[in-house]
Amino acid sequence: MAYAIVHFFPGGTKAQYDATLAAVHPDRTNLPQGQIYHAAGASAGGWTILAVHDSKASWERFRDDILLPRLKQGITGGFTSPPQEQAFEVYHHATATNSETGRGRAAA
Repeated sequence: MAYAIVHFFPGGTKAQYDATLAAVHPDRTNLPQGQIYHAAGASAGGWTILAVHDSKASWERFRDDILLPRLKQGITGGFTSPPQEQAFEVYHHATATNSETGRGRAAA
């Protein structure tokens, strides 16, 4: 089952996100193994990142093998404090398949 993570960085900025992303997603044309969706942007009071993985195990591998080790090393210009985190098993998601009709494809 897909697993979603929402990270909110109070006071976070686009520059901090770009620096952090370069360290944990160095190939910006492909997502890390197991990650199926990634979105980020400015939100009220900071910066929010949403990542969806194909499973909770996939998230945990990314977190433990890539994300946390690189954050512990320190990222010049990156986020300066841990995020507020929410996580959930994805019950339903849909993606658009045709932008002209607005019709999407639902997936369980």
